[in-house]
Amino acid sequence: MATIVQKFGGTSVGNPERIRRVAQRVLDTQREGNRVVVVVSAMSGVTDGLLKLAREVSDEPTEREMDVLLATGEQTTIALTAMAINALGGKAASLTGAQAGIVTDGVHTKARISTITPDGVNRLLDEGHVVIVAGFQGEAADGRITTLGRGGSDLTAIAMAAAIKADLCQIYTDVDGVYTCDPRIVPDARKIPVISYEEMLEMASSGSKVMQSRSVEFASKFGVPFEVRNSMNQNPGTLVTQETMNMESVVIRGISLERDQAKITITSLPDQPGYAARVFDTIGKTDINIDMIIQNTGRDGLARISFTLHKSNLKKACNALAPVLADISPGIELEPKDGIAKVSAVGIGMRSHSGVAATMFNALGAAGINIDMISTSEIKIAVIVDEKQGEEACRVAHQAFKLHEAVV
Repeated sequence: MATIVQKFGGTSVGNPERIRRVAQRVLDTQREGNRVVVVVSAMSGVTDGLLKLAREVSDEPTEREMDVLLATGEQTTIALTAMAINALGGKAASLTGAQAGIVTDGVHTKARISTITPDGVNRLLDEGHVVIVAGFQGEAADGRITTLGRGGSDLTAIAMAAAIKADLCQIYTDVDGVYTCDPRIVPDARKIPVISYEEMLEMASSGSKVMQSRSVEFASKFGVPFEVRNSMNQNPGTLVTQETMNMESVVIRGISLERDQAKITITSLPDQPGYAARVFDTIGKTDINIDMIIQNTGRDGLARISFTLHKSNLKKACNALAPVLADISPGIELEPKDGIAKVSAVGIGMRSHSGVAATMFNALGAAGINIDMISTSEIKIAVIVDEKQGEEACRVAHQAFKLHEAVV
């Protein structure tokens, strides 16, 4: 008897009809001889509605109370899903994150899971129940309700699968799986049958919206195989698992686009030990995540540093850096720029194949797409381009690596 964790997102449980459809699918899985735990998100639109309500009663609601409020979205869904399963002749029990034994570090709105004690989940499974767990939430050690941040239900499902030693975790969404590129950008993009944790993590952190990167990282750490598939049909999805030898035969697995990027360039920074550290320490203290970093040193002993970040943080970063740079030297210039995008080519086959960068750069050059910045890792090449050319860059790279020719 296998143990399977199934996660359904907000679209999949967006109305009563869809909840009943999910309930039937869950029951079918159980009646095939499996023990089933279901993790659900809030119904689509519910979280936005709760946020709107909060802003109507308070200009600055506390994070503690925001977590209490937002957690009710998933609690509504677990109750409705359990009711639907019971109405179809099954036996289901719903649990909040706290009741399921999920303990977090206590940070409100973006908590991290510390431990899971799934005794209650296992007991209900042993009694023949389908267990419905609220995603996106847990409790601090002192009992405070906390939420896990954007994509937190994915993380709940992966973490619960690890805790109960599930044989498989299925992430149900509104797409058929992971594609070589977003089909809305590249119409002939293909679904990927199997992808490694590393590749999925790089694609998730480079703009792919299918999975939250924290969830993929957790799955890799604890060896949880998971499948991304569509809740609206029975099509096989994409299996995300440990790397195998034959995976390296595919040089590039997929192309990702990350919009809404910005760049800050600092020029005339004295090339002396400690100054770069002051720059990035300042950024770190603002809780702004930065991505690509490039530093060059001129012959005059002055350095030039460029780094990228989300454009929503551009003004905040510039305001934080201005007094620090003025203190270092009045001649330092700060040059912000938005309207850029990041295009990434990802594949573990890069480790054993040469010429990958040349293929991508030649293709972009032939299409008249200028590259602003370049970053590489063992399995990824990322470039910064003008945001208006981002989608075209994806199509050009997808064509150059022939990702449209065969299922990979």
